[in-house]
Amino acid sequence: MALFAPLYERAMRWSTHRHAVRYLGLLSFCEAIFFPVVPEIMLVPMTLAQPRRWWWFATVSLFFSLLGALVGYAIGYWAIEAVTPWLLELGYGERFEQIKQVARDDGFWFLLIGGFTPIPFKLLTLASGAVSMPLLPFIAGALIGRGKRVYLVAGLIRLGGPRAEAWLRRHVERIGYLVLLLVVLVVAAFKFWPEA
Repeated sequence: MALFAPLYERAMRWSTHRHAVRYLGLLSFCEAIFFPVVPEIMLVPMTLAQPRRWWWFATVSLFFSLLGALVGYAIGYWAIEAVTPWLLELGYGERFEQIKQVARDDGFWFLLIGGFTPIPFKLLTLASGAVSMPLLPFIAGALIGRGKRVYLVAGLIRLGGPRAEAWLRRHVERIGYLVLLLVVLVVAAFKFWPEA
């Protein structure tokens, strides 16, 4: 049964919508604070549909992701007690304390590599605010960490061009199930892995 191919086709249609850039910005903003869907879900098909605009799409995603990161930081700084029950409900309680400790000790470097770790970006932004990480290193780390990810993804898709689109279309089911498996494994690790 094809589960991900229809979603891929729908994402490709949305990517050419006249408000697609706004949707990408909104998704990037929300993902940095609370939303579980990564902006690449729109960035990739938009780049495939309009490859010459890859730089613009990555820039929009980065800009709004940074705005969201600042909101996440502010929530962590001023209202971490209010969101802690939500974090506990999602199973991030003990892990979030560990993330806060790393953010306190090595926040800039943590954000720098955070774009390529299974730790959701929203947890990094909340933790950075919760430990009062200095704002300039936070912005620099988030800018470089998230920037290298969105520009790398969009740039690789641009370089791949029609071949990348054909490859994605051919393997979308396998990729979808692999991503789903990785999400389940990350959630399981956060919930059931013995604490250090």
